[in-house]
Amino acid sequence: MSLRPSAANAASALAVLVPALLAAQPATPPADLIVTNARVYTADDTRPLVEAFAVRGGRFVFAGSQREAAVLKGATTRVVDAGGRTVIPGMVDGHAHFAGLAQKLRSVDLVGTKSYAEVIARVVERAQRTPKGTWIIGRGWDQNAWGNTDFPTHEPLSAATPDHPVLLERVDGHAALANAAAMRLASLTATSKDPSGGKILRDAKGSPTGVLIDRASGLVESKVPAPTREETRAALRDAVARMHSLGLVGMHDAGASREHIDLFEDMAKQGTLNLRLYVMIGDNAEALTHYFAMGPRAGLYDGQVWVRAVKLYADGAMGSRGAALLEPYSDDPNNTGLLLSAPAHIQEVAEAGLKAGFQINTHAIGDRGNRVVLDAYQKALEKVPTVDHRFRVEHAQILHQDDIPRFAQLGVIPSMQASHQTSDMYWIGKRLGPTRLYGAYAWQSLLKTGVVIPNGSDFPVEEVNPLISFHASIARQDARDWPEGGWFAEQRMSREDALRSMTLWPAYAAFQEKDMGSITPGKYADFVVLDQDIMRVPAELVLQTRVLATYLGGKPVYRAP
Repeated sequence: MSLRPSAANAASALAVLVPALLAAQPATPPADLIVTNARVYTADDTRPLVEAFAVRGGRFVFAGSQREAAVLKGATTRVVDAGGRTVIPGMVDGHAHFAGLAQKLRSVDLVGTKSYAEVIARVVERAQRTPKGTWIIGRGWDQNAWGNTDFPTHEPLSAATPDHPVLLERVDGHAALANAAAMRLASLTATSKDPSGGKILRDAKGSPTGVLIDRASGLVESKVPAPTREETRAALRDAVARMHSLGLVGMHDAGASREHIDLFEDMAKQGTLNLRLYVMIGDNAEALTHYFAMGPRAGLYDGQVWVRAVKLYADGAMGSRGAALLEPYSDDPNNTGLLLSAPAHIQEVAEAGLKAGFQINTHAIGDRGNRVVLDAYQKALEKVPTVDHRFRVEHAQILHQDDIPRFAQLGVIPSMQASHQTSDMYWIGKRLGPTRLYGAYAWQSLLKTGVVIPNGSDFPVEEVNPLISFHASIARQDARDWPEGGWFAEQRMSREDALRSMTLWPAYAAFQEKDMGSITPGKYADFVVLDQDIMRVPAELVLQTRVLATYLGGKPVYRAP
């Protein structure tokens, strides 16, 4: 007698079993949003290119084929046909200044001026519609673009604006020009002494020329009336709108005061921030004591604010010859730049940060500045051994060859801004001479050691548009495609690395890689729709790309007109 069931009995059993199994399986909730018919660069190596993705509850739940995404469509699902457009993860500026951009949008814009006369003309235009006695603030002048690259003196500006105190910040934020009225209010005279970490430029008689380097600018800045809280709040909202229009969903704010951090948190609580904001606490003893006692805080207010990093300064900038060099400037043989912080201070804060669980990020541009920071970090890590600290050097522009491998060896991240290279390449050779240029903006040399490079703009030093840094990363050329072949072209990034440098690598540099940086299920649904494919078009067309839409948490925060 056979023990096998008959075919009829088996079919009958399956007919009962299958519906029961299906009924026992929970139904997959429908997606809130499905984007389809797109060329999606995910920045996720497990599936780098897909044609569709789905969003639920503000996070990605699927990325893959259109057929699979359609399974998640429900009665209330919004379906967006991208029309074959390019989609990338929401971009993040890895080093910028939130309040600085807000202030710049309300100040006299001096970026792109080709002469001192043009600077004065823009200030005079503002003065004509500003009540007498009111401060006029501007930013963006660069004497290296004026033909005569000497620093200006205040006399022409003072003569043109006798009734207004004027303070004009250099493009790099490491020098400022004050007119006579501003210097009078600051009691700045020939007898004034240089502050620590700063320098008052003087004429042959010892009188101030009006140019103040690094911390000397604070002598005048301290006299400028602070904006009200509501004025600052409104300016910050304008800054966020500007970022969204250019495809930025987040930024790393490189040095914020406690007052500003409180305001950022208040805006986030009220739902008016709409930004992934990774905050670096400015170097202030009281602020550091306050935040170290609180401990690191991450993803506050539905992933809008992170407070778990500190911003220090080692030196100044190349454009104002304040960056600290191991050997003198080639065009200023008696000058090796300025150290803005004592090495012992950097080490002390680094040790305290390690004990409190905070990341330490230090501005260093010159080769001496970078070495000082790496030495201080190394000593701190020897005293407080810590795994996965992710300390950073902000800028890391000029490196001695011996120091390039030390970043990977120490676990330090070089946070660099590609647009600085294309801004500086016209004159940096005069500052450094030919030999030191091989360690300048050395992205590929660093990448080959195994580090990642979070990219950014340092706005308002450079323009906000992140595609400027993307273009600089892959071409090392300016907007006019100069120089032919690229400036030290062997240091260019691949397009894949350039995309990661503006998405996944900033997320890693901020301990956010589980929540941000790629179009991966489980991460925040932040993405950008572009009108052309930056991963395939010729490099010279990248800067013609427009952002069509920016989404934060699956919701549109910008749509092109």
